[in-house]
Amino acid sequence: MIQTNQTLSIDVGGYTAHPIPTGIFGLDGGAMFGTVPKVLWQKTNPADELNRIPMEARALLLISKDQKILIDTGNGADFQEKYGEAAGKKFQEIYSIDENGPTLLKSLNKYNLTADDITDVILTHFHFDHAGGATKFDNGKIVPTFKNATYYVQGSNLKNALNPNKREKASYLKANIEPLIEAKKLVILDSNRHPHLKNISFHISHGHTEGHQSVQIADDDTQLIYCGDLIPTSTHVRSSWVMGYDLHPGQLMEEKKQILQISQNKKTYYFFEHDPYCDMATVIPDKDEFKVEERYWMK
Repeated sequence: MIQTNQTLSIDVGGYTAHPIPTGIFGLDGGAMFGTVPKVLWQKTNPADELNRIPMEARALLLISKDQKILIDTGNGADFQEKYGEAAGKKFQEIYSIDENGPTLLKSLNKYNLTADDITDVILTHFHFDHAGGATKFDNGKIVPTFKNATYYVQGSNLKNALNPNKREKASYLKANIEPLIEAKKLVILDSNRHPHLKNISFHISHGHTEGHQSVQIADDDTQLIYCGDLIPTSTHVRSSWVMGYDLHPGQLMEEKKQILQISQNKKTYYFFEHDPYCDMATVIPDKDEFKVEERYWMK
């Protein structure tokens, strides 16, 4: 496996950025690396006896004078209440969810914040490991976790999530979506910017799923890119290392190259939602490819 002890603080675009780990879970290593042979990917991401590799579900917190913005929300909790007792137990077993580690709310508490302090929630897409923490079970019903926040998602992803194809049906769960609509908390985007989110833009892609948005926070000198599932771990920087979960692998390879090319414009850090061994990395060109230059933990 590849690990780093390097740490770095990031202030960018008027925000102070902090990692928000929401908990380790397990996914099949073969599914995470598609056609890449296990003999290669197990060097950096060793698997357990069921071929599952540890995955983080890491949100990102952006704090400015007026806003506390959260990007993605992890798997969430209350699985049996939200999905039904039998389905919830099966969900926890399949994905080997560790209930004893970090959680979304525990990680926010490290910065003296509660769910009520969050002003905005940006969702890269509605897959359960990204939007599961967007809702919670409370007083007999499922409600938005962040009652004072506005949620943002691309309209094309919402449309896909409400009517998923057979392949994605198990990843788009109504308990994570419909309560946001019912509470009128959801802003449906159809572009790569929103005026309320200063110095933030979106890289919209369709290779992983329809309407996925990676999030770019930038100023004149630095940019921080929350990759989401476009580049889930630092190991996935190489273009051909794509997931079996990706709907259109060839398209995703091109979309990855496009977002990695902007690293040549200014100092750029790529933040990885699912990498258990680092928070972010810088990348450099490698012939007709890109490769990781340095990996970091974010302070």
